[in-house]
Amino acid sequence: MVFGSVAPAPAQPSSYTSGPNASCAPGDHCVPQAGNDGISSMNWSPAANHLISTNWDGGVRCWEVQESGQQIRALPKAQVNHENNSPVLDSCFSSDGSTVFSVGADKAVRMWQLGQTPPNNVPQQIGSHDQPIKSVAFLPTNLIVSGGWDKMLKFWDARQLAVGTLQLPERCYDLDVRDNLMVVATAGRHIISYNVRGQPQEHERKESPLKFQSRCIAAFPDTTGYAVGSIEGRVGIHYVTKVHGKDSFAFKCHRQDNNVGMGRSPPSGGDGIVNFWDKDNKQRLKGFPSINRTISCASFNTPGSLFAYSSSYDWSKGSSHYAERPTRFGFIYVVDEEIKPKGKKSSYR
Repeated sequence: MVFGSVAPAPAQPSSYTSGPNASCAPGDHCVPQAGNDGISSMNWSPAANHLISTNWDGGVRCWEVQESGQQIRALPKAQVNHENNSPVLDSCFSSDGSTVFSVGADKAVRMWQLGQTPPNNVPQQIGSHDQPIKSVAFLPTNLIVSGGWDKMLKFWDARQLAVGTLQLPERCYDLDVRDNLMVVATAGRHIISYNVRGQPQEHERKESPLKFQSRCIAAFPDTTGYAVGSIEGRVGIHYVTKVHGKDSFAFKCHRQDNNVGMGRSPPSGGDGIVNFWDKDNKQRLKGFPSINRTISCASFNTPGSLFAYSSSYDWSKGSSHYAERPTRFGFIYVVDEEIKPKGKKSSYR
């Protein structure tokens, strides 16, 4: 794929230090040109090692990540910006990896075809909400779904056509799609699962098994259920399809009272800690010491060989706390054998 003309950055040494730009583990690669404000999401292409970040500075950035054994390089390739540099809160790829869809505080669903520079460097708008849009995902039916703070799910195609809408009980905080399973977490601790094979149909609506506000949600790769994280550092594992020998449960994955960030990744949190868990065996596979800065988002690449995460202020405490955590970094960790459950594929990919 051909990208824009941003000059590649040279390979950087490990940033694992005790200073303000410490990474979780020795050898982690510091992603260059990570933006001027907090990183709200990091997502990988399903078709290649292309990494997209969205930022509170209004930017949508793309890197090409090159692997050579344990050595990796993240090369900046292109960047677009939402109108008026409005904060961008989430993004997703099309199934072939050629197109990026992004949403944010400008209330717009936007489309960026990689390799093309849009007019004024602002991605094309294909849809809108009445309030800021928190999450976006690509469906197997080649539709885009967006969840907003206007308590709506909206479905779009790339021709700027609204295909349908679904009312949510409250504001959307996060959503995720795996094959035909879509799960949505909203304010008020509501969780709704949908079957998105053909026309989306609600499958189950329930209250979160966790006592506090939901922050993130991720569907299992086998579509039997989902994991939901909340602000008190707990994760709930829930099955929407009955699986023999497996029951829903919850556990505290961060031992301090800190936000959990998960999305399409293992639990990571406001305490600056990344933990990897095997939900099937109910055990922690690996954890890293705290870097004393919020881990705002994280994501595995499609093969599960690379894990991208960001360290930046996530705006959860408002503008009054921004000056305390002005730094923002993206890192890539090469997945090792300790993180892979023996005899089975990782449940977090």
